[in-house]
Amino acid sequence: MSTSAARQIRDLVYDTLADEGRAPSVAELARLTGLNRAAVQNLLDELAQAHTLVPTTDGDAIRMAHPFSAAPMAFVVTPADGRDDRRWWGGCAWDSFGISAALHLDVRIDTACPWCGSHVSYTSGPTTPPPGDLAVRFPRPAAEWWNDVVGTCTMIRTFCSREHAEQWTAAHDPGAGYIASATTVWELAGPWYGDRLTPDFQPHDRATNQAILERVGLTGPFWRLP
Repeated sequence: MSTSAARQIRDLVYDTLADEGRAPSVAELARLTGLNRAAVQNLLDELAQAHTLVPTTDGDAIRMAHPFSAAPMAFVVTPADGRDDRRWWGGCAWDSFGISAALHLDVRIDTACPWCGSHVSYTSGPTTPPPGDLAVRFPRPAAEWWNDVVGTCTMIRTFCSREHAEQWTAAHDPGAGYIASATTVWELAGPWYGDRLTPDFQPHDRATNQAILERVGLTGPFWRLP
């Protein structure tokens, strides 16, 4: 973070999303920090430029702070033990595992297979992989993720099986995308998001993230970060 004030805003956003499943408003951040709204908005803009946060289309609210989404998306994430009533929107299959990794919590993930429409529900955690038959499709290469990051996240979906992911691709986007096992994506989420809520968190540099991708077997041009 370029300033301590930006770091404070960033941490408040993440803490609120983790604890309450929602993003704080500009007015709320102003009250909590003692800054005026214009200063808070400027800091949010700075964080968005650094890809720390994703603003809404109008730019005056927080849409995502990966792995959390402030708005409904295709994945509902809840604590697996049922005794904790928190609930989060997972922006994508990867982010859903990322929420578990960031919170160091076993979770239940609920979604639907884009091909057959079947309800897909599974438990996963920092040391608990998802069922081995599930597949995750990435719609576009890593170099293009941030061209439309919300659109990218929206289309990183879990399928009942690799066959269903291949059938969906053949019908809707022939020859495009990449299909990985859900277990591989789970392995990716741990080191990518596991430190996101730690007090001393520092954003990973490109080399670190590229090494994480390679360590779980995601190599080649599709996975080359910009």
